[in-house]
Amino acid sequence: AQIELDQAREALVHAQRMEAIGRLTGGIAHDFNNLLMAILGSLELLRKRLPDDPRITPLLNNAIQGAERGASLTHRMLAFARRQELDPQAVDLRKLIGGMDALLQQSIGPSVMLETRFPATIPRARTDPAQLENALLNLAVNARDAMPKGGRLTVAAREERVSQGPGVVLKPGHYVVVSVSDNGEGMDAETLARATEPFFTTKGVGKGTGLGLSMVQGLAEQSGGRLTLKSKVGEGTTAELWIPVAQNAVESRSAEAASLRSGADVQPLVVLAVDDDALVLMNTVAMLEDLGHKVFEAASGREALEILQREKAINLVVTDQSMPRMTGLQLAEAILAQRPDMPIVLATGYADLPRDARAGLPKLTKPFFQQDLAQAIVEALKTPPERGRVLKFTRPER
Repeated sequence: AQIELDQAREALVHAQRMEAIGRLTGGIAHDFNNLLMAILGSLELLRKRLPDDPRITPLLNNAIQGAERGASLTHRMLAFARRQELDPQAVDLRKLIGGMDALLQQSIGPSVMLETRFPATIPRARTDPAQLENALLNLAVNARDAMPKGGRLTVAAREERVSQGPGVVLKPGHYVVVSVSDNGEGMDAETLARATEPFFTTKGVGKGTGLGLSMVQGLAEQSGGRLTLKSKVGEGTTAELWIPVAQNAVESRSAEAASLRSGADVQPLVVLAVDDDALVLMNTVAMLEDLGHKVFEAASGREALEILQREKAINLVVTDQSMPRMTGLQLAEAILAQRPDMPIVLATGYADLPRDARAGLPKLTKPFFQQDLAQAIVEALKTPPERGRVLKFTRPER
């Protein structure tokens, strides 16, 4: 009993420590996203406005690629903190992984043999397909690095049912388990225990961020599942992604997104842009004006409401979510109480939002490009808020 109590205490301390790290990581990623938003947006507009000069254009492209790599890093940090924005869909795993064969083989190299094992039929999994592809790619690269002399990488899937009982970590239900196995070097017990910690890596400097497995774990948990790792030195490693089965087929929004008209087809609007970060606000205003819209700008929710009272011609609002005193969702509630038909776009680097907010307002994930902004405007105009709907988003963002 004493041993079990000590183990429970140790598990609690570990969970609290990881939660604290997650909060810190999510906050850093949010602030970093704002910086990248200003950098990427400004560079994109510069590339459009400067003449094509072989001395300048490669430097601009290089800067944009560097900023995009920074954005990819923040997405991994948010994934670990379970605050990334997911687009859950009913995913056909056979089709998704089959379509990745060439990419996986290219990533692991010719010295590693790729093998896939699937049952004749397997239910669809409910997760974000793009993030799942990224997770599988991370697991495959980790496996490759564990087999410097070559070996075999096996990607498989199976069904599992979890019942209620002592020691059960997952919620009882129906799951699809995607496993990635290698016959490489394996990990000792100490390394295995720390493998999913953020920034922990056994690779050399510059060869890994230590966020790959953290990202995979974040995706699994945010999807309602979990990541398990099994490994022994000299016997290889198996990573298992437990993902809930899709109860109802979730229609992919990719077709709808593809059908959206280009932002260039939208008639000029009068837009109110709201953000407490001056750099991001200037950047968003520049993007909107470049699209042909007239823009008013506000640095807070209170200032935005004052401008809306004064400027009746405003017919669209683009607002940040994480603002002091009044969040973007609270601002949306106040606006829709007075003007129920006002289209509103919510820009955020977080996924820490109430579930009903996800369906209620078109969202724009930071950092975004001008085309992303244009498509979000089209979506907002296409699906304005329902008349008379009262939003109750009063919980302040952490």
